[in-house]
Amino acid sequence: MIGLGRNRFDTPCRIEIEHTHEHFHAHVELQGGVAINPGDKVRVHGEPIIVGFGESACFDRMATVERATALERLWTKFAGHFEMTELYEVSFTPRRTV
Repeated sequence: MIGLGRNRFDTPCRIEIEHTHEHFHAHVELQGGVAINPGDKVRVHGEPIIVGFGESACFDRMATVERATALERLWTKFAGHFEMTELYEVSFTPRRTV
């Protein structure tokens, strides 16, 4: 399916990873402020990154951005509304048995 009217391009990116007691996250920032829209795909190139506990690190890599078609973008927005409702199923009341 790749190449059927899709816009695809490479761009540099920065990966910031933190694996500490306070934070556990990984962020990818595309150079030049490239906006990612619903349904778009981003593939970061290179070897897997391993950051040990208590560490944080930044890496510069290349990424390929593949833009979604209009139909894929519409479907992603539509399906996202149903997936969001799964969050409403969470209960914050304690369940105690006597």
